[in-house]
Amino acid sequence: MSVQFNHTIVGCRDKQVSAEFWSDLLGLEIGREAGHFIPLTTANGITFDLANVPPFIEEIQPQHYAFLISEAEFDVAYAKIQRYQLDHWADPRKAGVNEINHNDGGRGVYFEDPNGHYLELITVPYGGWPA
Repeated sequence: MSVQFNHTIVGCRDKQVSAEFWSDLLGLEIGREAGHFIPLTTANGITFDLANVPPFIEEIQPQHYAFLISEAEFDVAYAKIQRYQLDHWADPRKAGVNEINHNDGGRGVYFEDPNGHYLELITVPYGGWPA
C-alpha cells in the first residue's frame, strides 16, 4: 500500500461551533461525533477531526489548512466570507486585505476560523494543473 494522508486533529475552543463554521463555508457534512472528535470528511476521504483543547491550554497554536475546491464552490464560499464580513486576504502574509488572488490562473483566498487557524481556498493547485 502506498502512503496516504488519512486524518488530522484540529484543536478548538468549541468543536461544535468550529464544525458548523467549517461545514457551512466548505460545504462539508458534519459526521457523527466519535469520542472527543467531530469529523468532517472531504471528497477525497481526508478527515478533519475537530476536538476541544484542554481548558489549561490558553492559546491554540494556529495551523494552516488549504482546500482545493471548484470554481462554483469558491463562489459559494467567498459569498459566505463576504456575508459574514470575515477579514480575508489574497496572500498568506495578510497582504491584499479583503481581496482574492489569481495565482496559477485560478482564484484563492485566506481567512481565519473561530480558533485562529488559517484556512486557504484555491481553485487551481500550486503550479497549475498537470499538462
